[in-house]
Amino acid sequence: MSRTNTAQGRSRSAVDSGANRWVVLVVLCVSLLLVALDATILHVAVPSLTEDLRPSSTALLWIVDAYPLVCASLLILFGTLGDRVGRRRVLLLGYALFGIASAVAALATAPAVLIGARALLGVGGAMIMPATLSILRTVFPDRRERATAIGVWTATAAIGAATGPVLGGFLVENYWWGSVFLINIPLMALILPLGRRLLPESRGAADGPWDVLGALMAVAGVLGCVLGVKRAGAGDPLLALPTAGPLLLGAALLVLFVRRQKRRPHPLIDLRLFSRAAFTTSVGCIVIGMLALVGLELIAVQYLQLVLGLSPLETGLRLLPLTFAAMAAGATGSYTLRRIGPRRMVGWGFLLTAAAVLLLTFMGQHDRPLLLTVGFVLLGFGLQTTLFSAYESMLSEAPQRSAGGAAAIGETSYQLGAGMGIALLGSVMNAAYAPALASVPGVPAEASRAAANSLGEAYKVADQLGGTAGDALHQAARHSFVQGLHVTLFVSAGLLLVGALMARRLPRIMECPVDPEEAFDAREAQGALSAQEGPDRAAEPVVAGVAAGVPETASAGLSERAGSSGVSVAPERVASSGVSAASERAGRPEAPGPSGRADRSEPVGSPEGVEPRVPATREAIEPAGSGRPAH
Repeated sequence: MSRTNTAQGRSRSAVDSGANRWVVLVVLCVSLLLVALDATILHVAVPSLTEDLRPSSTALLWIVDAYPLVCASLLILFGTLGDRVGRRRVLLLGYALFGIASAVAALATAPAVLIGARALLGVGGAMIMPATLSILRTVFPDRRERATAIGVWTATAAIGAATGPVLGGFLVENYWWGSVFLINIPLMALILPLGRRLLPESRGAADGPWDVLGALMAVAGVLGCVLGVKRAGAGDPLLALPTAGPLLLGAALLVLFVRRQKRRPHPLIDLRLFSRAAFTTSVGCIVIGMLALVGLELIAVQYLQLVLGLSPLETGLRLLPLTFAAMAAGATGSYTLRRIGPRRMVGWGFLLTAAAVLLLTFMGQHDRPLLLTVGFVLLGFGLQTTLFSAYESMLSEAPQRSAGGAAAIGETSYQLGAGMGIALLGSVMNAAYAPALASVPGVPAEASRAAANSLGEAYKVADQLGGTAGDALHQAARHSFVQGLHVTLFVSAGLLLVGALMARRLPRIMECPVDPEEAFDAREAQGALSAQEGPDRAAEPVVAGVAAGVPETASAGLSERAGSSGVSVAPERVASSGVSAASERAGRPEAPGPSGRADRSEPVGSPEGVEPRVPATREAIEPAGSGRPAH
């Protein structure tokens, strides 16, 4: 795929990403905050909503799930569409749609209207989420500044998800359930004109027609997978048709989508990204991180409310330490990443999270505030560290022209990980919780089966039974839930350790190319040339670099430094003309230097009037203790 960044997108980005780029970051983070809030704020309003609208059990399920289902299924569509028609344009349309849908949801008087409004909110969220990340990729071309911006971005997402229950509990207790949607409207009315004025427009690849059929295949495939996973998480049998059918159909469509993208000369998503270990590993780490986080948060909320007897507002306040720890991890993430590198940062983040999860196994049927606070702080800091570094590595591996598609892949993996976390850890919890309620003395078999569905249902059955049998069922259910929670925590810790092992495939150092676009193109072109010409020609760019006029001492110095630190340096990093040779063979122009033209140097003995070109160099920020100074 050839580079086709439009002049308009490049110039507008170059202008607006100067002094105003941090203002752009604020606008992007506020829009992401609203989307993240809406994903969790409704949970505490469900009882009040149910009492007012009287939805059926199926309608209530769709009220809760319509937003994440629609949002997850449309991320790839709108992420790649933004690359084609303009990311700012898609983002502003998402703002408008999100505000309109919020007003409809707040004033809904029937379950069907609320379901439709939640679906529209999902469409708006799918337009907003990948656009924020891809615009951030464009506005912050320097990786070190981008790492700081992504730290703020990921911390904002954590803040929104964690403060949703707190804000929702406050609004429901003081107003009515519709107020959880109504707060979006004034914020969207403010951010829409600000975004129109401040956000830069940018586009990616615009070669060939947009693959409409491929986009629809991706939508249907992701929708089927997420729907099947959510049904499994709700307790439906995995082999039942309502669960297995969407899963198999969605998986088949995604396989066909991948095959279609490989055959097309101008695909929606550049699948070459998955050939890079850092990109694929980062996506996998996001899935595992969200799998552990969302499942644990859901079970923790049930534990705090049903076992410890806390109110929704008190539950949200208990989760605030997790939020503050996530904010701290995001604020310090850029510095930590430069010091220790992606591999250690993701791996240690997973290990810290696993340690926090194992610490929480000491929770029992009685409240231990200090233990919970320490556990939530470690959990929030460790997991946010992991997600930050994984997102940063994933986005830095993708060229700017594919930023929308890469962001959509990251957000889709985020949503799939969240859905799988609820399904997997929820299934483990149910399997550990239900058997102990089958033989409670004095409790009929039918009541035991009803109590095995959930702890809340067990409390209702116990209240109906009353007397000694009711007390026995109440105690047995509470004890069984805590035991099931411990088993779930051990399973979650095991998954986090798997994530720590996966992180070993990430780069050891944080590489900072001066021009990431040219660096990516050079790697792709050189890999293709090496595959075509055989291993004997693999070192050709190094020889070409010396022949082009690069001083041999520079190449030798780089090689010597690489050997002393134990880090292998790729040819395009050693030879200053590696990028040039690969770019010329691929038919691409050379990247201009910081001054707007190609940097030139005139070594001693060069012919008069001939200035050999020296393309952009690459910095490598070494981990602490590697023997090289950190930048």
